[in-house]
Amino acid sequence: MRAVTLRGVWIRRMRVEDIPRVHEIDVASFALPWPESSYRFEIEANPSAHLWVAEWQNEQGRYEIVGMIVVWLIIDEAHIATFAVHPQFRGYGIGQRLLAQALLEMHRMGAQRFTLEVRRSNLPAQSLYRKLGFEVISVRPGYYRDNHEDALIMNLEHLDVALVERLSREESSPGSPTLTGGQP
Repeated sequence: MRAVTLRGVWIRRMRVEDIPRVHEIDVASFALPWPESSYRFEIEANPSAHLWVAEWQNEQGRYEIVGMIVVWLIIDEAHIATFAVHPQFRGYGIGQRLLAQALLEMHRMGAQRFTLEVRRSNLPAQSLYRKLGFEVISVRPGYYRDNHEDALIMNLEHLDVALVERLSREESSPGSPTLTGGQP
């Protein structure tokens, strides 16, 4: 996927030099974050892995990574391995655009099905996934090691390309940070 500017949010492939910031987002987002070495492995050694970051231009004109996603493409199934937007930047449509762009790219690469696990208590994430067409297909009881919370397994069998393309371009909600365009 080429890097694209979507209303000031720049989505591009993750690079090794992005790992410290990506790890910060992971730590701020999850009770069980991946170690930095996992991101390095995914970038450098896992041919099934596809990783992207979302950036926006801050007030000083510098680009800041605010979101990340890792997807594994295995034959015709794309599994969202991890996905997060920094807590300070949630609610502005950045995650929706990042996930939508990843789904579209995986579809172009041959994905027919999409899967993920999400905490039963993570209602905002479930809402986003449902908006893009995911449905709960089963439960993994006690999946998360930190508190033994169940994971909902969500699946998307038939990607509605027109819907996902529209959602990938949807404007930020009112009150969003000032997002300006341009290339990093």
